[in-house]
Amino acid sequence: MYTTRRPYHYHQFGNRSMAESGESSSPKERSMMEKWVKIGGVVSLYWFVSISMVFLNKYLLSSKDYKLEAPLFITLSQCTVAAVVFAIFMSISRLKPGLVNFPPLELDYTIVLKVLPVSLVFVGMIVFNNLTLKYLGVAFYNVGRSLTTVFNVCLSYLVLGQRLSIQVIGCCAVLVSGFLLGLLEEKESVDNLSLLGVACGVLASLCVAMYAIMTKKVLPVVDNNIWRLQFYNNLNAIPILLILMLLLGEFPILSAFSHLTDRYFWMLMLSSGLLGIAIGYVTSLQIQVTSPLTHNVSGTAKACAQTILACVWFGEVKPVLWWASNFMVLGGSSGYTYVRMSEMKAEKEASKQLTVEDGENNSKS
Repeated sequence: MYTTRRPYHYHQFGNRSMAESGESSSPKERSMMEKWVKIGGVVSLYWFVSISMVFLNKYLLSSKDYKLEAPLFITLSQCTVAAVVFAIFMSISRLKPGLVNFPPLELDYTIVLKVLPVSLVFVGMIVFNNLTLKYLGVAFYNVGRSLTTVFNVCLSYLVLGQRLSIQVIGCCAVLVSGFLLGLLEEKESVDNLSLLGVACGVLASLCVAMYAIMTKKVLPVVDNNIWRLQFYNNLNAIPILLILMLLLGEFPILSAFSHLTDRYFWMLMLSSGLLGIAIGYVTSLQIQVTSPLTHNVSGTAKACAQTILACVWFGEVKPVLWWASNFMVLGGSSGYTYVRMSEMKAEKEASKQLTVEDGENNSKS
């Protein structure tokens, strides 16, 4: 004897069938799933590229395997790789416009001269950043380079006349306090804290802030295209670094370097240059698929993960106050981003309201 069975698509605990429910919600669920998978993939890629670049540069600059005391040469190699790759992409874009989305290659010496002041700051930014990695540990790198936001606020006030709120000043105070506390704790936890490394970290932060402000002024020269600016910056950096290498005596060091013909060494140098290009792309991509605030939060979390990873990798044990300084730096940076985003949103809404009121007054008159 056969018993009557419910159709398969009915669920005994629900009012609607599973098939009906799936048909109505499946496209939306798939869309949300694809969105979150994309965001997760981009954020993971940003973390991977950024952390890999820091550790690889640290290895090239201060590893016992190579012991190459020529940081300017390493910076020169990275800039050369970037300039060549940009030139290749720009040429492909001119020959096959639909293949890659790059501006066509146009070597204009007038633009070279106009971009030169920014390129000088660009060179200082990369050189001091590499020197910070060379003389300071990766774990302390985030604190050593933590004054970028403070310098950015100061320069925006002095150069651009930007108004400073109490909240912004408070965030900067937290950042400076975290930097000073971290400096004292790092001095206690390592045998010989490099004051040169600390100075390079401060100068790197200053150059990053200056570069951000100067970039806004020079972008119209390159048709507001960040890739063209990167190409000219790396191109200008090559002769500047060659002159600095000559003045600081790096050529004799290179001639005595035993690994200059080592293919593995050049493979690492090429990888470092490619990661330098990739970090610019994945940063822009992360901002595009999320938001500037989310990008900063991601960068803050990445810096925290990078610090923990460095302590584990290099077997470093840090005191509680050292970790407190890191969280002060991370908190101050995140707080500043949130405050600035809120202020910019309020300014935008106020501007819209003013426009509406002006329109109403004009219509009445």
